[in-house]
Amino acid sequence: MKKFFALIYIIIFISIVFLFTSCNSLGEEKIQKVGMLVENSINDQTWGNKGYKGLLEIREEFDVDVYFKEEVKTEQEVDRAVQEFANKGVNLIFGHSSIYGKMFDNISKSYPDIHFVYANGGYSNDNLTSLNFSSHAMGFFGGMVAGEMTKTNKVAIIAAYEWQPEIEGFYEGVHFQNPNAEVLMNFVNSWDNKERALELYNQMNKKDADVFYPAGDAFSVSVINQVKSDGNYAIGFVTDQAELGGKTVLTSTVQHVDQLYLLAAKQFNKGELKGGIFTYDFGDDVITMGEFSEEVPKPFRKKLKESINEYIESGLLPNEK
Repeated sequence: MKKFFALIYIIIFISIVFLFTSCNSLGEEKIQKVGMLVENSINDQTWGNKGYKGLLEIREEFDVDVYFKEEVKTEQEVDRAVQEFANKGVNLIFGHSSIYGKMFDNISKSYPDIHFVYANGGYSNDNLTSLNFSSHAMGFFGGMVAGEMTKTNKVAIIAAYEWQPEIEGFYEGVHFQNPNAEVLMNFVNSWDNKERALELYNQMNKKDADVFYPAGDAFSVSVINQVKSDGNYAIGFVTDQAELGGKTVLTSTVQHVDQLYLLAAKQFNKGELKGGIFTYDFGDDVITMGEFSEEVPKPFRKKLKESINEYIESGLLPNEK
């Protein structure tokens, strides 16, 4: 009988140890505190602000402390910020730019208890996740709107960098909708250089372009304000920029990075966020078209919506069928 009770006690003891260990393991997977590094400013009304909103949504959803640092651009600044976050007990860090991919890859192994997430890049490892937007389709549908609405048959894209996928998409979308339209394009080679962007806008405006797609962060606001002043049309970028221009902003190509960050946080909290490179599109509800100006004819809006739905179902853009 004594052996029997001794066996029972051993089983109970092992069960308690297992339960305690499991609880600790689960705790390690849960969000403790969250940090975010921003390359420029959270007050840019576009990309930086969207990322910050995502951080605030995570704070509200999980009732945890969150921290952010702006103007973090160099490897030394990243190292310093990550160490500071680690000292505060942060175990999930978002780098709100593609520049953080390589930097995070270099230091992530030194912080095995922290999961690193960043946007739009090709670096990953066990505790490093890259979240990418499939921007080609986004540009395509924005291009369709520009091709439909141009009166001079000249539209323009002012992009930050030549590698942006939305550039080719925009070009294809314009020509699909309006084969007679000419697409002018040039590059700021910066996400934020407003002076350079406005200089390019003025050059294209003199060439009779009347629909502009400013595909950059801070400079998109400045360009749209000038577009409105000159009586031209614009396609908003990253955020729904309808409020900037009223009738001027025909629609916007919106990336809901705030929702994507919240999704990643939920996955991390469940222990389901994996290291790797993941891509999201219209079908994931993290890319949408923004509010339409009343200038855009309702029959065309209906056609565009149908084209987007068909793309979600088939994976094929209208020009690929």
